[in-house]
Amino acid sequence: MSSGGAGVPAVDVHAHLAVPAVNALIADQPGLREQQQIDAAALGPASAALNQAQIAEIGPLLTDLDLRLAAMDRAGVDIQAVSPMPLPHAWADRALAAKIVAATNEGVVTFCDRAPSRLVPVGAVSLQHPDLAMAQLVTAVRELGMRGVQISTAAGPDVELDHPSLAEFWATAEELGAAILIHPWGCSLGSRLGDYYLFNTVGNPTETTLALSRLVFSGLLERHPRLRVWSAHGGGYLPSYVVRADHAWHARGDARTTELPPSALLRRTFVDSLVYTPEQLRHLISVMGAGQVTLGSDYPFDMGVEDPVDRLLAADLDPETISAIRGGNAGRLLGPLPAVHT
Repeated sequence: MSSGGAGVPAVDVHAHLAVPAVNALIADQPGLREQQQIDAAALGPASAALNQAQIAEIGPLLTDLDLRLAAMDRAGVDIQAVSPMPLPHAWADRALAAKIVAATNEGVVTFCDRAPSRLVPVGAVSLQHPDLAMAQLVTAVRELGMRGVQISTAAGPDVELDHPSLAEFWATAEELGAAILIHPWGCSLGSRLGDYYLFNTVGNPTETTLALSRLVFSGLLERHPRLRVWSAHGGGYLPSYVVRADHAWHARGDARTTELPPSALLRRTFVDSLVYTPEQLRHLISVMGAGQVTLGSDYPFDMGVEDPVDRLLAADLDPETISAIRGGNAGRLLGPLPAVHT
């Protein structure tokens, strides 16, 4: 096992926070009840019941600063990028969406301000209202000091991330140098995933794969070469099988939509290291490049890991690659990070 990169602060880019003020805002909303019904159908009764029990158990981990810092210390994580829980609010109308995002971002910033040398904030936007989302992004970065925002894999049921209505949002993100973190919640396959926790194990990576594929094939990453896009869970399935996308790009006119092949454009995005095994991490690095993979734990959820640094070291990589993934790439994604004093 290599010990390379030990002098580089370990930066966990993938960790979540619950903001109770948001729950109070949406508790009585019909849209929330509809979303919960959709989720219940996709989860199935067994997984839905288990999720409820687990949320009760991990609730304190999502809100308590001391518990978070202790977990970071045990994991050898120096800095954590804190993003809100990825629950979708695409059903919210403009007025409510504005309140949800304001409460979310205020909650994340206030929490991170309690430990500014350890935590950096990542916010939210109302992507279903593109002009509002653009203004929220500017506010988050320029006024609140957030490093970027987390979005879902679509802006709504009929609006994909490459939709023309979002063009100005993406242009603004590039101009600001803001990180855009793509994080899924379930999958549009619905009740076909209603057993065995397929809602997450298949649904989440499927949604991420679709979202990234649309960004790649739409040419958005060529139009905005300085855009900082990051995706959770190792980029879903796309890095594992991007060769199929490349084959389509070479073989079919309807897939030859960009100057560069999909694999080259995918390497302009960042992913996290949350792929569990040394073999899978080495493959992810071979596809994405050592400069595009960041440390990720998915704290504090059950599909995450408590030892992201140890898993990085277990992959037996060269010291330069370890340093990059341990923290160097996070600085390129999120901007200057707090100085860590040892």
